[in-house]
Amino acid sequence: MDEWLETPLGRYLIEREQDCFDQAVADVFGFNALQLGLVQCDLLRTNRMPVRLAAAAEFQGRVKARAEPESLPFASQCIDLLLLPHVLEFSEHPHQILREVERVLMPEGLVIISGFNPISLWGLPRYFPVGRRDYPWGGDFISLLRIKDWLALLGFEVVAGRMCCYAPPVRSERWLRRFRFMEAAGDRWWALAGGVYFLQARKKVAGMRLITPNWNNGPATKKGLAPISQKVSEE
Repeated sequence: MDEWLETPLGRYLIEREQDCFDQAVADVFGFNALQLGLVQCDLLRTNRMPVRLAAAAEFQGRVKARAEPESLPFASQCIDLLLLPHVLEFSEHPHQILREVERVLMPEGLVIISGFNPISLWGLPRYFPVGRRDYPWGGDFISLLRIKDWLALLGFEVVAGRMCCYAPPVRSERWLRRFRFMEAAGDRWWALAGGVYFLQARKKVAGMRLITPNWNNGPATKKGLAPISQKVSEE
């Protein structure tokens, strides 16, 4: 992955995703933010939470916590914002990762997921034997609808979404520049055909309702006249 990110196509991907994450996390408030995956880039740089961590399986660069996405070493309900850039499609247990995300997120906490869109020009190389040997086409691209279904089953509410990387995945810098016009026109003309999708989902927790005795439903006491003292004559 590191080598691919240094290619013209990898730099194009990072440029577009960095811009999307910068906009998405800028106004998210809380105390603890966590980035899992793509730790070569600071995707939390525009966020203002006091604690911003990058976690990965090995300590490298910005990584401050060693963690496997399927089993996060964090207490339940302690994270306000969690980023999952291209983690699910390269894991053998994407459902377990989402279950861990649901566990560590605070109620009303936000998860932002980015993934490669299989229904796009970026999904085509996966159907050729030569293409599947290269990163990122060796991953199991997960459709947007399936991700939404998984999130709904875990009690998440999708609050925002967008696409990017509309240019075809060509390797030449010159051809990428020629296809730059597709990026500007993509959201308008082929909004669902971007090479990368973003989903923002909020963890919803059902509110508790306190059940108390209904004191007002008891039998009403009858109102009576107060006795008046009378003077008794003595004979």
